[in-house]
Amino acid sequence: MSDEAVQRSGEPAAGPGGPVFEALLTPHRSLSPRGFVFLMSGIAGVAFAAGLAFFLLGAWPVVGFMGLEVLLVYGAFRINYRRANAFERLELTPERLTVRKVNHYGEETSFGFQPAWLKVEIADPPEPDSPLCLRSHGRSLTIGGFLSAEERLALANTLRRELAKLREPMFPA
Repeated sequence: MSDEAVQRSGEPAAGPGGPVFEALLTPHRSLSPRGFVFLMSGIAGVAFAAGLAFFLLGAWPVVGFMGLEVLLVYGAFRINYRRANAFERLELTPERLTVRKVNHYGEETSFGFQPAWLKVEIADPPEPDSPLCLRSHGRSLTIGGFLSAEERLALANTLRRELAKLREPMFPA
């Protein structure tokens, strides 16, 4: 899993009942803010040059459409960057797996599962659109929809491993 998509710590917390696993899932954005400025400058420069050429040829209405095109591209990127504010936080304790989903508007939804009954399901090998599902007691929750198939599979395997550790008896016979 890439560092941008998942940040986790598998170390148990100092106190009893503390998290044994935590993960922060965030959408990947390959274009940095600096790259965005360069890209928009390039698009605006090309649009200005083309608009000027059309203006000099007498097709002055094209200039307005070139400006509208730049505004639409800018707006699409702003929407894309806003959606990058969404995240999912997973916290596994011996008593509960809590999944906190926050959408790009900042609205939060929280889900809880008992680790003893939890099933982690994903196709292996995963297809690009294979969902990662958490199932327990007739409830189902899909997580990591913005992760790549490989990242979802790695997260599923890590969750299964951590759940298996919790299910092991404390004092084997």
